[in-house]
Amino acid sequence: MKIHVGAGGIRHWYVYAGIGLAALVGLALLLLLGLLIYLTVTEYKPQAEEPAWQLEQGNPTAYQGEALKVLSWNTGYAGLGAEADFILDGGTQGTPESESLVSKNEEGIAKVLENVQADIYLLQEVDQDSGRTYHHNQWERYGQTLGDYQSCFALNYKCGFVPFPVTDPIGAVSSGLATYSRYTLSDSVRQSLPVPFSWPVRAANLKRCLLVSRIPVEGTDKELVIVNLHLEAYDDGEGKAAQTQQLTNLLIEEYEKGNFMIAGGDFNQFFAGSNQEIKPTSQWAPGYLDALPEGWDYLYDDTTPTCRLLNQPYDPASDLTQYYVIDGFIVSPNLEVLSVETLDEGFTYSDHNPVLLQVKPK
Repeated sequence: MKIHVGAGGIRHWYVYAGIGLAALVGLALLLLLGLLIYLTVTEYKPQAEEPAWQLEQGNPTAYQGEALKVLSWNTGYAGLGAEADFILDGGTQGTPESESLVSKNEEGIAKVLENVQADIYLLQEVDQDSGRTYHHNQWERYGQTLGDYQSCFALNYKCGFVPFPVTDPIGAVSSGLATYSRYTLSDSVRQSLPVPFSWPVRAANLKRCLLVSRIPVEGTDKELVIVNLHLEAYDDGEGKAAQTQQLTNLLIEEYEKGNFMIAGGDFNQFFAGSNQEIKPTSQWAPGYLDALPEGWDYLYDDTTPTCRLLNQPYDPASDLTQYYVIDGFIVSPNLEVLSVETLDEGFTYSDHNPVLLQVKPK
C-alpha cells in the first residue's frame, strides 16, 4: 500500500516544523535572558577595601625581625594537575574530571606545604565552596595541615553559575587567595583591583584583588606587610597594567612609612629582564612587566618554569608543551634577599610550581 502525501500536507508539515523551531529558539532566548538577569542581579560587587575572612584556628607567635621563608603557589584549585587541560588555553576541559582527582591533588598540595615549613604561605586559586571542586573547603583543608598558622582569605572569583564552556560549564564558583602566617597578623584586608571587563562578561568573571596582611615587628613601630596577588590573565593587557600599577603604588607608599614589604604570587606576566621563548603553537601568552623604580627588583628563578600551558595534559616530551616563569616576588629595598628558588614539583598537582623566597631585614 502506498501512502500519498499531497502538497497541502507537505505545506502543513513545514508550518509545524517552523513553529517548533521558532518555539525552540524562543525558549533558548528566554533561558539566555533569564541567565543574564540572574548573573546581573547576583554579580559579586566587593567594596574597594573590606576586611578579609579569618580562619578561626592557629597559635601564631610574635615576629622579632628574623629571617623569613615565604612560599607562593598558584594551586590551580587542585583541579589543574598533570592530567588536566583547560579550554581557554587551547584544551577542552572546563572542570576537573572527578572528585577523586581533586582530592588526590589536595593531598599532594598539603604534603608539599607541610614539607617546605615556610613561615608564610601565599596561595592562589584556592576554592572555598565551588561546584568544580565538589564544594571542598580548600582554605580550611590546607589550614588543618599547617596547624598553628594564622590564616586569612579574600575572594577573587564569586559567581552563582559560570556558563562557560557550554559543553562543560564551570558552574558555581567561590575561590580566592589564602595567606597563612606563623606570625601574628594584626590586620588583613581585601583591596579590589581594576576590572578590565564590561557587562555581561564582567558578571561571570573574576574580580581580582590584593590580600594585604600586616605583621607587627616586635619592639618597633614598623610592620611587615605581606601582599598576596593573582593578576589578570585573559585580558588585552590593559587590566594587567592597571593592576600592576596599583600594586606598585601600594608597595612604595608602605615602604615610605618605614615598613618592610613582600608581595608574591602569580603575576601572569613575564618579569622585566627575563628572556623566555614563546612557541608558535601557544594559545595564550603572558604580558610583560615594566621595570620597577630604582632600588626595587622582581625576584624569580628563571632556571625552572613556574607554569605550563594547559593546552593538553602535561607531557614534557611534547613539542606543544609551553613553559613560563610568571610567579615570583617583589620586596622592598630594606629587605636583604637570601635566595629565591622554584621548587620543581613536575606540575603534578597544579599547573604551577611553588616559588620559595628567603629574606631578612637589613
